[in-house]
Amino acid sequence: MTAETATSEDTGVAAEMLEIGTHARAAARALANAPTEQKNRALMAMARNIRCSAASILGANALDVADANRAGMAAAFVDRLKLTPDRINAMAAGIEAIAVLDDPVGTVITGWDRPNGLHIDRVRTPLGVVGIIYESRPNVTADAGALCLKAGNAAILRGGSDSFRSSGAIHACLARGLNEAGLPMEAIQMVPTRDRAAVGEMLAGLGGNVDVIVPRGGKSLVARVQSEARVPVFAHLEGICHIYVHAAADLDMARDIVLNGKMRRTGICGATETLLVDRAVAGTHLVPILEALAAAGCEIRGDADTCAAFPAAVPATEEDWSTEYLDAIISVKIVDGLDAAIDHIETYGSHHTDAIVTDDAAAAERFLAEVDSAIVLHNASTQFADGGEFGMGAEIGIATGRMHARGPVGVEQLTSFKYRVRGTGQTRP
Repeated sequence: MTAETATSEDTGVAAEMLEIGTHARAAARALANAPTEQKNRALMAMARNIRCSAASILGANALDVADANRAGMAAAFVDRLKLTPDRINAMAAGIEAIAVLDDPVGTVITGWDRPNGLHIDRVRTPLGVVGIIYESRPNVTADAGALCLKAGNAAILRGGSDSFRSSGAIHACLARGLNEAGLPMEAIQMVPTRDRAAVGEMLAGLGGNVDVIVPRGGKSLVARVQSEARVPVFAHLEGICHIYVHAAADLDMARDIVLNGKMRRTGICGATETLLVDRAVAGTHLVPILEALAAAGCEIRGDADTCAAFPAAVPATEEDWSTEYLDAIISVKIVDGLDAAIDHIETYGSHHTDAIVTDDAAAAERFLAEVDSAIVLHNASTQFADGGEFGMGAEIGIATGRMHARGPVGVEQLTSFKYRVRGTGQTRP
């Protein structure tokens, strides 16, 4: 390809993306005032179309999965990419769950009266146009499009090249649902090219038409978004999630929670990546828990004390403590009490999801208060880090930053607010 050809192609992508942004802005204005009933009708139609189109979605996905296998992608990556009849049904059910949620748009968050007679309300409003950039998970197409619609936002979806066909097939169902409900089909648009230049255009804001970017993917994607974005970002960093087995932990409970947290689905961001075991119970709890993990096919990477107690473990490196494996691998460390566990999490964690297993209520409260992560759990698996499990219907991702949205990004997190002030002729002296 010549430099002239590359420039021409980049110009073509820029023009195409600007048009997408312009259409999204127009659709966002229409959605902001769309009645709840109309949005819900569109959502139910989307779910119905996904179920009716299951065969074509599976066919498109089979091509994507075959490409991933030919490329030698890891099994955990292929698992995130792969769709099954059950997963398609879960996608449709997730959209239906969003439809029955309360509409956040127009909700009065709080209101008060001033001594001068002014009445002030703080009211939820849509964000506007949301750009979602994601990798490998085609189900994000449905979740993100549906959540943005419910919150009155237009969505521009840029799925990964590996899931291009799958995401396109799902998006077609969303577009039909919008059309059946009389809403603009531009309310949910799929970037129609695999060209990486399209991502750059989205990060630049598409001529001021994008209000926020939500990245959902690996470290390299998030790093690029944070480096290049000219619009606000809901950061979804990697999920370096911990479970700390405290000195007062019940062994059976700890074993069940750790096994579920690591092995239920290894390729999701809420999967446990590091196990911390209190030295006070290492002699009784460590080996039974590691035996259960190993029997399930998990590789153990441990510190020196762990390797001494469990010879099948591989010595952990410094890098292991800050690695999101997304695979059947876990790093294990013996720590000297609650303070050491919290220090380790704060040093190596990603502020995503962390859990403590203990029967000591005071220790649990300290952990919940002092661990600065978006989600902290007591006596529960980290795999509950999911908008659906939180009753939100679905999520776009888990925001690990501290501004605006944190934790599962659902319909409420996809709104802003404005102030409505009602007077009776007041003027300011």
